[in-house]
Amino acid sequence: MIEACELTMRYGFTVALDHVSFKAKPGEILGLLGPNGAGKTTLMRILSTFLTPLCGTATVDGFNILQKPLEVRRLMGYLPETAPLYLGMQVDEYLKFIAQARHLQAKMARQRLTWVIENLSLKEVLKKTISELSKGYRQRVGLAQALMHDPKVLILDEPTAGLDPFQIIEIRELIRKLAQEKTILFSTHIMQEADSLSHRILIIHEGKKIADGTLEELQATAMGQDCYHLTVRASREEVENALRGLSALGSFSFLETGRGDLLSTFELRGPFGPELWNEADQMIKEKNWALQSFGPHRLSLEETFLGLTRSLRFKEKEKKEGEK
Repeated sequence: MIEACELTMRYGFTVALDHVSFKAKPGEILGLLGPNGAGKTTLMRILSTFLTPLCGTATVDGFNILQKPLEVRRLMGYLPETAPLYLGMQVDEYLKFIAQARHLQAKMARQRLTWVIENLSLKEVLKKTISELSKGYRQRVGLAQALMHDPKVLILDEPTAGLDPFQIIEIRELIRKLAQEKTILFSTHIMQEADSLSHRILIIHEGKKIADGTLEELQATAMGQDCYHLTVRASREEVENALRGLSALGSFSFLETGRGDLLSTFELRGPFGPELWNEADQMIKEKNWALQSFGPHRLSLEETFLGLTRSLRFKEKEKKEGEK
């Protein structure tokens, strides 16, 4: 549904996007994750045909953003970081204006107006002037304008910004519901947001795409090796000495002690095949340790993001040193 190819954008000497390519399938929620200033908003503005890239291109449902921008806009609903609202209008007047601007037929306009009012809980503020609304309600009205024409593709820049916890839950549920029939690309710098909503995650850092995949795929890339946590009733020193004797173990690190230093927890890394499993099992039995827990550990999205960005910085540092 969306295919971006080598999208590049500069503002003066600042590189906002650096040859970014990705795809989004029909019915997929793609989370665009990165810190402020990473290039997320620039990417969304290019896909929505608001900006023209320096080089590269993209297609939306087969329509090229450079060659067929009007067709792309008909297919797309876009909620920018600052919702495009006319503060002097009443909410109902504004939504009717959006329907007219989208050239919706009268019957379709009524149907869509009823739908957005109901699904975005706007009934109680319909006769209020937009300038009177709270930031949360303004965000809802902005989302309503993006959905008015029932687009195939929805691009949302920080869709839950300014909402209270209950409103955030409602918007997340709505996004999941919409994904049953729409492709959704949304940006956020909040890890929990990306984790709870995304089918796939695209991470951008300093204008570069550093990762693209499911959370499980990104976790595997960030970890590099299998990661397990081992907690036994033994001293830290005793466990460290024993772990050094495991030939199949890649590396280990101490994490914490518990229950008055009676429990020790370690992170073990390596290819956890039969050889390492047998060595670890034999070690625990020989030492007669009481086993508290031993199982796989998955990085959180925040840990994954930090691991991937650190890896990128390390590679760039190596490249610069090599050029010297």
